[in-house]
Amino acid sequence: MQIVKYILFIMLFFASLSIGTLMSKKYVDRVHELKDMKNALNMFKSKIKFTYEPIGEIFLEIANTLKNNIGHIFEEANNRMKVQSAGLAWEEAIEHGENNLVKEDKQILKMLSKLLGQTDVEGQISQIEITEQFLEKQINLAEIEREKNEKLYKKLVPTIGLAVIVILF
Repeated sequence: MQIVKYILFIMLFFASLSIGTLMSKKYVDRVHELKDMKNALNMFKSKIKFTYEPIGEIFLEIANTLKNNIGHIFEEANNRMKVQSAGLAWEEAIEHGENNLVKEDKQILKMLSKLLGQTDVEGQISQIEITEQFLEKQINLAEIEREKNEKLYKKLVPTIGLAVIVILF
């Protein structure tokens, strides 16, 4: 009976360790996704400026390059552009995408939709640059939040698990 009890305690500890790691992962993933989005917008800006390709084709190229959550946003926007305007398709792809972006991140990215496909190349490039500047601020804030919360969850949740084990012991 004691062996079962010890095995359950060990399982409880490793479960709490895993939960803490998973909870901290969302902060790490958010930073990576914001950086990926900034890189994707930089690719988008370059393609608009130098190739004059349609927005849908550019989105598809970015989606194929970035096969992650951010790539899926561009792929979804491309698919939605077949039946909607580019701006509306972008907004809905941002809103419905599976990612770790928070509400403020999504609001900043939705700003891009106002001029997407509706102005000349220079207008779209300037809007992308403004969005990139706002994203840079969000990346800095996300880094600070990651540093604080990653340590918190990786240490606090296993500590709580240990406390429960001690109480049950």
